[in-house]
This record gives sequence, C-alpha cells and structure tokens, in this order.
Amino acid sequence: MRALPDNSQLPPAAQGLRRAAAPPVDVTRPWLAHLRPALDGALAAWQAGLPVALALSSAMPATARAAKLPRFVSQSALRESEAYEAFIHRSGRIPTRDNLHDFFNGLVWLAQPALKQRLNALQAAEISRAGVGQQRGPLRDALTLFDENGALFAAPAVLRQALQARDWHALFITHRARWAEARLTIIGHALLEKLATAPRKALTAHVLVGNVLAGDAPLADVLTMSAADWAAKPFLPLPVLGVPGWWPANEAPAFYRDAAVFRPPRR
Repeated sequence: MRALPDNSQLPPAAQGLRRAAAPPVDVTRPWLAHLRPALDGALAAWQAGLPVALALSSAMPATARAAKLPRFVSQSALRESEAYEAFIHRSGRIPTRDNLHDFFNGLVWLAQPALKQRLNALQAAEISRAGVGQQRGPLRDALTLFDENGALFAAPAVLRQALQARDWHALFITHRARWAEARLTIIGHALLEKLATAPRKALTAHVLVGNVLAGDAPLADVLTMSAADWAAKPFLPLPVLGVPGWWPANEAPAFYRDAAVFRPPRR
C-alpha cells in the first residue's frame, strides 16, 4: 500500500484540506473483493483525514494514471450550470464529495475504468442530444439505474437460466454448488454504500448476465451494448445477500422462502 501523504507532500492547493475521519468499512466483505487493493489504500487515506478525492487519487494504480483516466476533484469544481456527467466527459475530472456514496463511486472508477467511461460517454452524448430536462428519459434512466445499483453476473448456463426464470430454489439451493464457478461483480456504488452501512435481505442488484466465465467476457459484452440496448433495460433482479457465502443466514433454505424478496416470476 502506498504511504499516506502528509500535508507537506500534498500540492499547495490541497494542504490543510484534511477532513473528519471516514466511517468504518468492513473491507473483508465478499462483495468488496473486486475493489481491492485500491479500497485498502483509499480507505486508509480517508480515515487518516484526507478528502475523498485525494484519498482516491493516492490509491490510483500507476496503470490508471498512465491511461489518463479522469481524476478526482472536489465537488466544488462542478459548476451549477453543467450536468455532472457532461462535466466529467468534457473536463476529465470527477467531482467527489466526502461521503461513502462518492467514495464507492470512485473505487468503481478505479476497478472498472472502461465500463465507467462507456456509461459516462453514453450519458454525455444523450445530454448533448436532448438536454437535461426534468426527466432523464429511458436511456439515461437505464444508465443511471445500472451505475447506482447494477452488477455483472458471469455464471454457468444452469445458473443463468434459473435467474432468468426467477427460479430461486434452483438458483440458490438445487445448484448451489455451481456458485463456485460464478462471479457476481457489483458495479452500483449506491448498492455498495447500502451494503456497507445497512445490509438487509431485500437489497437487489440490477444484473447484466454474461455468457462465459473466462476473463472479462461479460464486461466486453457490456462495452459493445448500443444506446438502444441500454434503453431497453435488459436487467435481471438478483437479491445479493442470497449469494452463497455472502450472508450467513442464507445457509438455511428457509432464507429463500421470503416471497417479498425472492419474488415469483410475473405471469
């Protein structure tokens, strides 16, 4: 982990910008595994008193800096007259507040830069075409939904089919052993925030399903989705605390009998 900068090592404009310590985050939770090691470094920097934008920057891998990814800046950099997504696309800067919501957003940027850039480019293009307006419209609504609560799911066919059928018994009990071959990657930073602060049974991801397990094939599929594909909201609901190994209570089959959470398919 990179050593934490003290004030003398920070740029002059950043010196003296220390903040209150970050809230506690259990970094051992399985849904956070894909965000490490940047999670460890950024959290330590934030807990040491740095603003979130600087804490995230201190944990940015050298490869990310070389790729000239958008950099994290204070929320004050965002002008009131400009939409958040348009600002990022134009300036290459991500306005960041000192809270868990923006902290997890930054970590997903570090972990999934190509995906976040694709979402941002689609948002910015739609804002340029249609303006902001009082309603986002179907495309921006779908992009925002995934950005806040989405996940990527790579799994064997038997699990994908069970999820598509909302056959929760088959997904989580009959074929439970096949989860060892699956990978659920949470993208939504609002969902990550809720899991960190108030995990509860009903928390549900809007999932995009991959067809194969090797490498980043599900991500590659997502990066080629068109604006029309996104606007159709091709998501499947998945209560994330039902994932085997993610929550102790789901070891009991009765956990999945809660029809208010594990809802039967619509007829």
